[in-house]
Amino acid sequence: MIPHAQSTSTQPDTSRPARDGNARSWFITGASSGIGLALAQAAAGRGDNVVALARRTDSLIPLTEQYGAQVLAVAADVRSPEQLRAAVAAATRAFGRIDVVANNAGYGLFGAVEESTDAQARGIFDTNVFGVLNVLRAVLPVLRAQGSGHILQGSSYYGQTAHPGVGLLAATKYAVEGLTDALAGELAPLGIKVTLVEPGPTKTAFLSALDVADTLPDYDPTVRTIQKSFGELPAEAFNAPDRVATAILNAVDTEQPPLRLATGTTAVNEIRAALRTRLAELDTWEPVSSGVDTPADPSGQA
Repeated sequence: MIPHAQSTSTQPDTSRPARDGNARSWFITGASSGIGLALAQAAAGRGDNVVALARRTDSLIPLTEQYGAQVLAVAADVRSPEQLRAAVAAATRAFGRIDVVANNAGYGLFGAVEESTDAQARGIFDTNVFGVLNVLRAVLPVLRAQGSGHILQGSSYYGQTAHPGVGLLAATKYAVEGLTDALAGELAPLGIKVTLVEPGPTKTAFLSALDVADTLPDYDPTVRTIQKSFGELPAEAFNAPDRVATAILNAVDTEQPPLRLATGTTAVNEIRAALRTRLAELDTWEPVSSGVDTPADPSGQA
């Protein structure tokens, strides 16, 4: 049964304790599969309460059957601010508060930048960027009223680097990373923590659910070659979602969680290489970059 929000008020009932005094209450988007599902299972499995969001609640039935009243299944599309506000109201009615927000819903698009259509580009931004923003706008009134909370922003190692074929996907993740850098500074004085989760290749339906742009032959040596190499990756190159969930729980449980949490050796190595390349280029071009500075007035006057 889809919960119906009688009120869209997002004020938490702070007088109502968590289920056992120690349990957290999670609000997880994209909870029907992949990392979102693994995170919901891991949180509920250790006694936490979970509000699990998906576009259809029938995809959440295994969760509710396994964990009963610990899991509240809510149908909501992150592209709909109204549905998200109703989901937040349902969450606070059910569990009294929201402690952890996993802003996880998203999908991928593969193809050269030129190959993507306007509809494909706008579609992936609507979910991966504006969907993230919609979730933040819905939950932040509750977290601010509590003076606490932890927001997990779903990114990717493609939020720090990119290669041919993932330009539009990476663009959405870079957008989320820039937004989150600012967000973390805005929320820290309010007692709210923020962590970007940057997974490497993971055993999820992400690749099979990829939107794929129509192809242009000129991009065969780059985009198609990389697309082929993806399909040839061995199974062990993909991390298990439950192990990613464990890493996320470790970050949530620490007093000083990281702003960025890469998961998997591929993510760590790719991000490190990208950062080193940027620093080296910055150093190489520093004389040219600094050359645009306004020369100091030799008289010492401003």
